[in-house]
Amino acid sequence: MTNIENAFICIAAPLMIAAVCMGKKYLRFFLFFLAGMGACMFSAYFNTFFSAIYDANVFSATADIAPVVEESIKLLPLLFYLFVFEPDSDEIHAAVLTIAAGFATFENICYLIQNGAEQMGFLIIRGFSTGAMHIICGAIVGYGLTYVWKRAWLKAAGTCGLLGAAITFHGVYNILIVYGGPVQYVAYVLPLLTMAAGMAVKKRLMRPGE
Repeated sequence: MTNIENAFICIAAPLMIAAVCMGKKYLRFFLFFLAGMGACMFSAYFNTFFSAIYDANVFSATADIAPVVEESIKLLPLLFYLFVFEPDSDEIHAAVLTIAAGFATFENICYLIQNGAEQMGFLIIRGFSTGAMHIICGAIVGYGLTYVWKRAWLKAAGTCGLLGAAITFHGVYNILIVYGGPVQYVAYVLPLLTMAAGMAVKKRLMRPGE
């Protein structure tokens, strides 16, 4: 097994034990977090596969292939949850954000394994930025699905549109990262500013009497 698979087992094992010990109330959180980690690991396999098929260079693999593969695979656990359990809006929001957090966490771990920890400051910046990016992409899909899945005629087209929006945001982030130089710091700031703006808008909309 590769280092990535070993890391997945080492992280998943204590999480599964904790899930059993904490009981049914918290089981859903652990399952979604593990699903996000699993989606990240399988995305790595598919990214490598498609990069080999299309003989893609680093830029193409990062900017063209990775956003499509990662956002599509990250959506699969949520679609399974929607089809099988038909959750309400709050449950959908919690599920998609937990999946996104699990995905981002394992992606950061994989980056750490492959690149080491010599630049701690850079790892902190990248960790928060990548986490925010995946959370935003998850929120785009998750919050949008609570609207489109209430309308049968909009389910398929709406889901594809939301996935396309998440892929676009992810792609812009990756393009800025792979371009390098000062431009990559724009990428690191972009998800954090977007998240801050989204939280501000959500807080304003939830104020009573406005």
